[in-house]
Amino acid sequence: MAKTVLLGEEKEKKEKAQKKAVKANKQKNKKSIVRWFKDIWSELKKVTWPSKKDLFNYTLAVIAVIVAFAVAIGLIDFGLSRLFRLLIGS
Repeated sequence: MAKTVLLGEEKEKKEKAQKKAVKANKQKNKKSIVRWFKDIWSELKKVTWPSKKDLFNYTLAVIAVIVAFAVAIGLIDFGLSRLFRLLIGS
């Protein structure tokens, strides 16, 4: 009987220790989230942002490349569809 009481007390101690560990971990997570945002903010301050003129030029370049690829894919699609119509005979 004394053995079961002893095991019960050990179990209670383990449960209390686990609860303390969970509570400490939650507090640590809250601090780490705040730290994470602070780190992000400090990294964003280090970024060299493009000027409006550069951003405009980059945007035009991206749009030009997209249009060029769209035209190329359209021409390939048109050519292949004509080829398949000739092969099938419809």
